[in-house]
Amino acid sequence: MNFADNLRVLRERSGMTQEQLAERMEVSRQTVSKWESEVSLS
Repeated sequence: MNFADNLRVLRERSGMTQEQLAERMEVSRQTVSKWESEVSLS
């Protein structure tokens, strides 16, 4: 499993949306989406 897969699985297991995770990490929801789709990992 790569980073994108791990992030998505752990987020879903925690019952969090991308928006909720983004708020906790102080990034945009679009950033989380890009991480999960492997568009950007920085």
